[in-house]
Amino acid sequence: MNRRDLLRTVAAIPFWGLMSETSLSAAAVNNARLGPRVRPADPGWPSVAEWDRLKAAVDGHLLKPESPFARCSVALPDDTCTDAIKQVRNPYFLGDNPALTQTSGWADAWSSQPSAYAVAARITDHVVAAVNFAREHNLRLVVKGGGHSYQGTSCAPDSLLIWTRHMNSATLHDAFLAQGCAGKESPRPAVTVGSGAMWRDAYTAVTTEGARYVQGGGCQTVGVAGLVQSGGFGSWSKCYGTAAGGLLEAEVVTADGRVRIANPCMHPDLFWAIKGGGGGTFGVLTRLTLRTRELPQWFGAVGAMIKPASDAAYRALIAKALSFYRTDLMNPHWGEKMIFGGEHFEVSMLFQGLSQEQARSTWAPFFDWVHAHSEYSFVDEPRVLSVPARQLWNPEYMRHVPGSILLDERPGAPSNRAYWAENREEAGQFLHGYKTAWLPAALLDPGHLAALVEAVFATTRHCGVAFHFNKGLAGAPLEEIAAARNTALNPAALDAFACAFIAGEGPPAFADMPGSGPDMTQARNDARRIGLAMDELLKVAPGAGSYVSESDYFQADWQQAFWGPNYPRLADIKRKYDPDGLFFVHHGVGSEAWSADGFTRV
Repeated sequence: MNRRDLLRTVAAIPFWGLMSETSLSAAAVNNARLGPRVRPADPGWPSVAEWDRLKAAVDGHLLKPESPFARCSVALPDDTCTDAIKQVRNPYFLGDNPALTQTSGWADAWSSQPSAYAVAARITDHVVAAVNFAREHNLRLVVKGGGHSYQGTSCAPDSLLIWTRHMNSATLHDAFLAQGCAGKESPRPAVTVGSGAMWRDAYTAVTTEGARYVQGGGCQTVGVAGLVQSGGFGSWSKCYGTAAGGLLEAEVVTADGRVRIANPCMHPDLFWAIKGGGGGTFGVLTRLTLRTRELPQWFGAVGAMIKPASDAAYRALIAKALSFYRTDLMNPHWGEKMIFGGEHFEVSMLFQGLSQEQARSTWAPFFDWVHAHSEYSFVDEPRVLSVPARQLWNPEYMRHVPGSILLDERPGAPSNRAYWAENREEAGQFLHGYKTAWLPAALLDPGHLAALVEAVFATTRHCGVAFHFNKGLAGAPLEEIAAARNTALNPAALDAFACAFIAGEGPPAFADMPGSGPDMTQARNDARRIGLAMDELLKVAPGAGSYVSESDYFQADWQQAFWGPNYPRLADIKRKYDPDGLFFVHHGVGSEAWSADGFTRV
């Protein structure tokens, strides 16, 4: 071992120091052998013949991704550029292109850039071939299903991408029993989905066609695998818990190229880690099986926007809203959010298991209170809507509900490709800042409420804050809290009444798009205001945890914020299944051992 390799090995010891002496020795040899990951200009980059062999191994499904916006910068732009500009707010268009991501970048953090090559996997064997190729040739590896990562973890230049978009099957089971669990667990209704499936695919199979429910994400174009690996909150997590808590089994390709079945009875440590430990970190999921539930009769929504006439009136409104939430809404029926903006207060709540009249009756005392005080006016009058639960993800039904959905209208698009109208502005967004914090339920107690109200009001002097009540489990059934406790999710979420979101973004800013690019002055100003706003809120919730999939790219104490006391166990599992760090994501378990771009050991 030469001096340079010795120094590189020594530099890796802080993270790997908890390994056994034998394992550490083996890892040191591998670290010295591998060195920095190779890029296309490096001598070690695979030859054309080697790429051809990979192409043959994956049945021809090897691509060289190119952004459609690259055609905009040529002398004579063609229809590719024109169509891309037209479709940039269509989340299905973004997800269907291996060169694009749902977010175009983050100010002073990352930008969406295509990989050098991509394996458009159709079957598990394709994933195995890609993993082995990346390991053997020391390549930067990226995994993408839905591509919704705010942190930019599903893209990297000069990398090999494993793109699972086409692995999107969904199969229902009346009585699923995880492998190796006979006599240890009881069979239960479930759905098995491919790792490239979106929640739209899952809801179509489970609810529209199967009249059941599976706990998943609110945004229909989010990937199933990514959400489960991040914990998996949905609109009705107060009733059904997290998607990770509902995982029964997964097939995982680990860094050694082995296909492992992970469930409570086989590789239980790996199973626990992928339930909230972060996507693209422990292996490539190729299929997942999730429990399904009995479908309620109704899903519905309550909305309103209220303008207070003074600061004093706003403080009183905040206090009333939070007290009302504590007494009437912190239960399994309710989810989604209240938004405390600079000038307005907005209700945007969803419910399950209640009729329209029951929901209206629940909210009547609050809206009557607002009507009775002249210092408040309704910008948008209260509205209560309900739909038969089986129809919520049925485009044929929902297209008749004004303002609810938009359709992927590209020629040949599958008929079930709908998305919520409110998600349109998120497609292609360029993030200026994004911070989240779990707020403990104790803050709603009468003795703490005044301080919380003042913190919320102070926050709104900088920018708005949204309280996502479904992304905290206080008020959920005890069995769902217990299931979430048996995941890698930060336990702070279990006793949180809400997760507070403070964010800002600009229009799409993919490289080579026509125009001047992102407004960096505005972006940095927004980031500063977002930071000041969250500082005000954290005065009453110091050290609050943060939801890994929706969090600050620049989070300083990310290990503690994302996973709390679970991080050491996650680090042990990472060392066991990926000792050489093949899988890297920004602020993922084990990323301390790598440079920010994931190419060089530190």
